[in-house]
Amino acid sequence: MKLPVSASESFVEFAGVQKTYDGEILVVKDLNLRIRRGEFLTLLGPSGSGKTTTLMMLAGFETPTVGNIMLDGDRIDAVPPEKRDIGMVFQNYALFPHMTVAQNVGYPLKVRGVAKAEIAERVAKALDMVHLGAFGGRMPGQMSGGQQQRVALARALVFEPKLVLMDEPLGALDKQLREHMQIEIRHLHERLGITVVYVTHDQSEALTMSDRVAVFNAGIIQQIAPPSELYERPANSFVAQFIGENNRLPGRIQSADGAVCKVSLANGDTVAATLTDAARVGQDCLLSIRPERVKIAPNGEAMDNRFEAQIAEIIYLGDHLRVRCVLDSGGEVVVKVGNAEDRPPLDIGSRIPLGWRAEDCRALDAA
Repeated sequence: MKLPVSASESFVEFAGVQKTYDGEILVVKDLNLRIRRGEFLTLLGPSGSGKTTTLMMLAGFETPTVGNIMLDGDRIDAVPPEKRDIGMVFQNYALFPHMTVAQNVGYPLKVRGVAKAEIAERVAKALDMVHLGAFGGRMPGQMSGGQQQRVALARALVFEPKLVLMDEPLGALDKQLREHMQIEIRHLHERLGITVVYVTHDQSEALTMSDRVAVFNAGIIQQIAPPSELYERPANSFVAQFIGENNRLPGRIQSADGAVCKVSLANGDTVAATLTDAARVGQDCLLSIRPERVKIAPNGEAMDNRFEAQIAEIIYLGDHLRVRCVLDSGGEVVVKVGNAEDRPPLDIGSRIPLGWRAEDCRALDAA
C-alpha cells in the first residue's frame, strides 16, 4: 500500500481550493490534494461531483475562487493555460479536420517555434509511440475513433509536457475498444513515467488504469487510495456503493471487540462485521458485503456468519453466475459464483446455506 503523499514529494498540489460559479454553491469544497511525480491519478465520481471542475482548474480553464494550485513547486493558478506546459486529451479528440495526422501532432511544436526538422523528428517518434507511425499523411476523417484518440494522445505528449490531463478520453468509444485503449494508455504511462490526471465516471476504468483513485461526491473527496484499497476497504457507504457491486444490509451496531462488531438487523439476525471509522457503537449503520465474498454451502470453511436462504433468481453472465437469494429472516443477498467453481446444483426456489467472514463485511455509515 502506498503511503500518503508528503509535501516534499508532491508534484501537483491543491491547497484549500474552493470553486463557485454563482457565489453561493460550492462546486469544489476545500480541496487539499497532493499528486506524486509520475503518478497516474484518476478523479472519479458522478456527474456534478466536482471532478471535471478540479481538472479544468489544473488546466487553467477555470480559476479557483479560494486557494492555490502548485505545479512542480510553482504557483500556477494565475498562469494562463498555454503557459502551464500541460498536455490535454479530450473525449471529442479536438483534432483539426483540415490538417493531416502529422500536422495535428506537430501543431503544439509549431506554435512553440520549434524548427521544422525537429518537428518532423519528434512527430515521427510520437506517432510510433502510439503505433501510428505509418499514418502521418492521413486526414483525421479517414481514421477510426480509436485511431483518432491515439492521435490526440500523441499530440498531448509530443512537446514533452510536465503533466498530461485526460477528460473522459474514452467515453465516445465502444466497450471493446475502450477496454483496449485503457491498457494502451496504462502501458504508455508506465513506459514514459509521465504524470497523468484522468477524469472518468466509469469505475472499472478507474480501477484498471490508476495508481490511486480520488472518489468525489458533492465537491469533496470521499476517499483517495489505490484501487484495491478502495474496493476492499471503502471508507464510507458512498464509496462502497459507487465502487463495484455490493450487498447492503441496514442495521444497528450493538457492541464492538477491537475491530469486530456485532450488528443487529431489523429482522432480528445478528451479523459479525468489521468496524470502520465511519460507524460507531449504538448508531445505525449499513453493512457492505461484496457478492464474491458470500459463499454458498460453506461447509468446512471458517465463517463468522451463516444463514439459510432461498434462491430467487439466477442470471448467467458467462464467467460467473449472479444468484439473488432471500434470507429466511428477510432481506436479500446477491452471490457471485464463478463457473469454474465446484458448487452444489443451483435452481430457482431451492434452499441453500450462505456464509461470509466478518473481515469481508464492513459496518459503514447509514447515510
